[in-house]
Amino acid sequence: MKLFKVVALSLLILGLIFSVAFAKKHLPEERGKALFDEPKFAGGTKPCNSCHPDGKGLEKAADKKEFNIMGKVQKSLDEAVNVCIINANKGKAIDIKSEQMKDIVAYIKSLKGKTGTPKK
Repeated sequence: MKLFKVVALSLLILGLIFSVAFAKKHLPEERGKALFDEPKFAGGTKPCNSCHPDGKGLEKAADKKEFNIMGKVQKSLDEAVNVCIINANKGKAIDIKSEQMKDIVAYIKSLKGKTGTPKK
């Protein structure tokens, strides 16, 4: 009986460790980075990182209240993302309340203050 308890407790601890490790790899900013690197994101033809390698140029986007892209003003980061999806990537705008938008905005906000993503 004591051996059974030790084995059960060990399995429980292992399960918790793996679930935490798995969850960490699925943070919104990590999912957003995957979308940012995906050529077919939102039905597009190229990834966001083709214009912004490693997020370059977006380091200050988290603090901006207004964006000016292609001569038009966007009042939020969500709107700016959609302008890029439509015009640069030739994709379709995504719902600003969608998980995809939340994830890609989380990734862009995670770039705040960075000068580039560390090399792997």
